[in-house]
Amino acid sequence: MNNRISRIAPSPTGALHIGNARTFLINWALARKQGWRLVMRMEDLDGPRIKKESADQAIDILTWLGIDFDGKILFQSHDFKPYRDAMRVLQQQGLIYQCRLSRKQVKDAAAAPHLGQHEIRYSPELRPNDRAAFVFDEEQTNYRFLVTEEAISISDEFAGQAIFKPFDEVGDFVIWTKSGTPAYQLAVVVDDARQGVTDVVRGDDLLSSAARQELIYKALGLKAPKWWHLPLVIGEDGRRLAKRHGDTRLVTYKKEGVSAERVIGVLAALSGICETPQEMSAAQFKDAFEIEDLNSEPVVFGEELRKWLVDSK
Repeated sequence: MNNRISRIAPSPTGALHIGNARTFLINWALARKQGWRLVMRMEDLDGPRIKKESADQAIDILTWLGIDFDGKILFQSHDFKPYRDAMRVLQQQGLIYQCRLSRKQVKDAAAAPHLGQHEIRYSPELRPNDRAAFVFDEEQTNYRFLVTEEAISISDEFAGQAIFKPFDEVGDFVIWTKSGTPAYQLAVVVDDARQGVTDVVRGDDLLSSAARQELIYKALGLKAPKWWHLPLVIGEDGRRLAKRHGDTRLVTYKKEGVSAERVIGVLAALSGICETPQEMSAAQFKDAFEIEDLNSEPVVFGEELRKWLVDSK
């Protein structure tokens, strides 16, 4: 019996775009072809950026595309107890501590302030001497995970072998935020574990996060999943899709009368199924998709594909 489980986990901070849709569709196709269960999670912890209408819209768009899932949707914001329990386990091991420093203070102390796109390395010299003298109670302060100097080897089912050293890359990272919510790195580990996820399929912009998450899995006594990190869809300027590339939101195409089959045709061209786009259903995409045919480099959603997409209206 196949007991593998994957998940689709949109974050309702904005509308799904072409790049999100390709990753979700590939994830769905892999799961359905391999006989995995596919669960859904709404990653709705990002405070003021969360928009309820975006969660409803994401579900509507996925359904419109023909992407289904198994069981009920897990909303992160509905139950914080699993995250609190995990924090207490980590505290008992001396692996978390309170951090009251501002982002500016951390940045000013960093030798290399921009090692990641949005991250600043937290130097070990900033660790408080009395970091063990607290009881986790969700007070309005950041909590950081104590990172050792070990190298973490990630064996990825698509991207291959990669070695990361979180100590050098980000240092002690935030695991619980001053807004009183678990940070992404903790939440994703806890949620994948409680949903029984064995295979994580997502964009390779999160490959380095896998190393941090493996540290948390190990600390919580949990088994890490198999990783499948896929190359991103980018614009013609070589940068990841964003507003600067025009409106790539699926809700816009849907409102303008573009069919789901037309959208999937573009996703097929971006997924190695066909050289030029051709209309197809999600089921046809699934039958034609082979992970071996997926380009290992980022793929471009440019003007030619955009024009083909909207010319059917």
